[in-house]
Amino acid sequence: MWYKKSISKLVAEAQQSGEGTLKRTLTSTGLIALGVGAIIGAGLFSLTGIAAADHAGPAVTIAFVIAAIGCAFAGLCYAEFASMIPVAGSAYTYSYATMGEFMAWIIGWDLVLEYALAAATVSASWSQYVNQLVVNIFGQGLPEAILHGPWEGGIVNLPAIIIVVLISLLLMRGTQESALVNNILVILKIAVVLIFIILGWSFINPANHDPFIPINQGEELLKAGKIGMFDFFSEGYFGHYGISGILRAAGVVFFAFIGFDAVSTAAQEAINPKKGMPIGIIGSLIICTIFYVAFSYVLTGLANYKDFQGDASPVATAFAATGYTFLNTAMTVTIIAGYTSVILVMLLGQSRVFYTMSKDGLLPKMFSDLSKRQTPWKTNLIFMVFVSIFAGFVPVSDLGHMVSIGTLFAFSLVCIGVIVLRYKNPTAERPFKTPLVPLIPVLGVLVCVAMMASLPIESWERLGLWMLLGVVIYFVYGKKRSVLRGEIESGRYEQD
Repeated sequence: MWYKKSISKLVAEAQQSGEGTLKRTLTSTGLIALGVGAIIGAGLFSLTGIAAADHAGPAVTIAFVIAAIGCAFAGLCYAEFASMIPVAGSAYTYSYATMGEFMAWIIGWDLVLEYALAAATVSASWSQYVNQLVVNIFGQGLPEAILHGPWEGGIVNLPAIIIVVLISLLLMRGTQESALVNNILVILKIAVVLIFIILGWSFINPANHDPFIPINQGEELLKAGKIGMFDFFSEGYFGHYGISGILRAAGVVFFAFIGFDAVSTAAQEAINPKKGMPIGIIGSLIICTIFYVAFSYVLTGLANYKDFQGDASPVATAFAATGYTFLNTAMTVTIIAGYTSVILVMLLGQSRVFYTMSKDGLLPKMFSDLSKRQTPWKTNLIFMVFVSIFAGFVPVSDLGHMVSIGTLFAFSLVCIGVIVLRYKNPTAERPFKTPLVPLIPVLGVLVCVAMMASLPIESWERLGLWMLLGVVIYFVYGKKRSVLRGEIESGRYEQD
């Protein structure tokens, strides 16, 4: 269970080329586009309004900076591993090299929650925005029966299934073609976000930013000594504006940054992974942070943050102040483009993780079979069916928290892995080194655990059940067929 993969062998695997290997076509720019494609989704357009109205007011811009710093802790750890071990398995492979086969299996199984279920979640929401676009153009939407699954009063979420099938077919065609489509989608949504920022900036009403940090009544009473710390938390003052509101808002918008790690799953398809992977991961985080801060500043300047209370379309509410209401349709198109690129990157990431696990013998060989175009087409096909079922029939609310807890669990293990490998293999080549180890990884773990603790107990229960199923599969199938185990026990594999 605790056999570890040799770093030198992993690097040798990553350098293989030709038939039976993934095709290297991604530049640093393409990797950044993958990261931006995964990060900037509808979270930018919906979470900003929620966080401003309920928690931080105009200071939601500060919350985005805090969330970005928290996410950067994990991002720096991913960047070190991705440059050091440029293999498609992402957190799965990093865990295999640092904590052994069983922990690698656990994290690989957990990544299904992040990638496959994220694709299902986003696909289900994608259909709602497509329906909104249909309403904007034709004045009447699609039948409710084909927009929701049976647990939400419909029959099946048909548009969600259609987009999953189309994206899966694109991924089967080839990574280069998929990256081209992703680049176009990223350019489209960045262009419209820039238009919103540029046009909206001249209409900002300074009165909407005053006070920039709305007063938290509880914090004022706490300063005056009229209530104690226990009363501050127990009576619901925490998180309702003020400094504590900024911190709570940071927890809300943290999830708008999730997705950068999907870049690491494309390591074996990067032309120069040692240079490109850190640029792709850190670069996409920086670019998205700049967009998020500027966007939220303009949004809260165009309309009072209280106007976003319970508003499902804060962008439309804010844009009404500019008179450019015709761009609301363009914003809907942008959100659809944002969702589409997220689905693409998540399905790409999932197939690459299972491809690597299959190469290691922990999953059946069909998951690592490549087509003539050097793509794991059978994996794409299987997850096309799997994700379509969840997207078409399972309520979005039941999927979202599972995605969050699965992602944060993966982040935590990667941060721990950096510390372990620095201790056990300090001389290994590291093209990119996480600064201030162990401080940065420890802070990354603390941020992730704090975010996990804020999720409902049901999320923990579902994570436990999913992990239990994974453990059963490992002992019944994976452990017996492990390629690494067979090589070590036969004396054909030397560990570092």
